[in-house]
Amino acid sequence: MKAILLNEPGKASNLRYVDISKPEIDDNEVLVKVSALSINPVDYKTRSSEGMINMFFEQQRPVILGWDLSGTIVESGKNVTDFNLNDEVFGMVNFPGKGKAYAEYVAVPASHLTLKPENISHEEAAAGTLALLTAWQALVTNGKIKEGDKVLIHGASGGVGHYATQIAKHFKAYVIGTSSAKNAAFVLQNGADKHIDYTTTNFENEVSDADLVLNSISDEINNRSIDIVKPGGKIIYILGTIAPEFAEKAKNKNVDLISMLVESSGKDMDTLAGLMQKGIIKSHVSETFSFYEMEKAHLQLETGRTVGKIVLTL
Repeated sequence: MKAILLNEPGKASNLRYVDISKPEIDDNEVLVKVSALSINPVDYKTRSSEGMINMFFEQQRPVILGWDLSGTIVESGKNVTDFNLNDEVFGMVNFPGKGKAYAEYVAVPASHLTLKPENISHEEAAAGTLALLTAWQALVTNGKIKEGDKVLIHGASGGVGHYATQIAKHFKAYVIGTSSAKNAAFVLQNGADKHIDYTTTNFENEVSDADLVLNSISDEINNRSIDIVKPGGKIIYILGTIAPEFAEKAKNKNVDLISMLVESSGKDMDTLAGLMQKGIIKSHVSETFSFYEMEKAHLQLETGRTVGKIVLTL
C-alpha cells in the first residue's frame, strides 16, 4: 500500500513516500481504505519535533503521522459489531498516540469511528475529525457551554475556531470571534454575533464578563483573557502547558483555566455526525491536495493563514 514515512524530525521534505504491507488488525479494529484525510497543526509540529514524535510514538522509527481520515471498511475484527464491510466511516484515530493515517489503509479501533452521513463528502468528513472533536470537547465536555453564555473564540476562522463558532451557536450562546479583517465575513457567516480584528483591536477593550473562552493561539492569550472572564467562568486552552503565574492569576479571580488535549471518541463522533447530517455543523475545506502533495499541504498549513481545513485525497 501507499504510505508516507518520517525517519527523523525536520522539514516537510523529510516526508517520504513508500510502498509497504497493509497493517494487520486486531479483534477490536477495522481496516479502513482511506478516501480522504486532513491535517492539523499538530501534524507539522510533530513532524518537526523530536520531543513530540517521542510523545506520540515513543522511540519508534520510522513513523507514519496523521490522525484524521474518512474511508471505507474493508476488513473487520471478530469483536466488531457496530460496523459492516463496505460501511463508509470517519474519525480521529488513536489520538493521542500512533494514528498512522498517512496511508492508503489504516487499522482503526472501531470505538474511534462513526458512520459517515450520506449527504456529506469524504473530504468534509475527514475535515471534521480532530479539529471538530477538539472544538466539541473544549466547549461541551470541558466548558459546559449553555444557552445564553457569552463565548469568546480566539482564532475563529481556523480549523478548530470555525467549528467552535458553529457549536456555540447551536447551543444558543452569544459568540464573539477574533480573526484578521479579511476573514471577518467568514467568521460572521459561521454564526458569530460579533467579530474582532485582532490585528487592529485589543479584544480586552471590546469584551467583558465572558462566560467561556476558547484559546487556540498562545499561553499569553490566556493571561489577557483572564481579565475579561467573569468570576466562575472558564478558559479552555488547547495548546499545552499553562504558565504557573497565569494559573495563579486565574485562581485569584475565580476563573477556571483548563488545559485540555483532545481524545479519540466514537461516541462524540456519532453526535457530531448527526449534527453534520442535519447541516448544523459544516466543514469549510479551503484547499484540497492529492496524497502526493503532502509536503505542499504541510507548508501551506505552516503559514498559519489557513481558513478552515486542508484535506488530501487518495
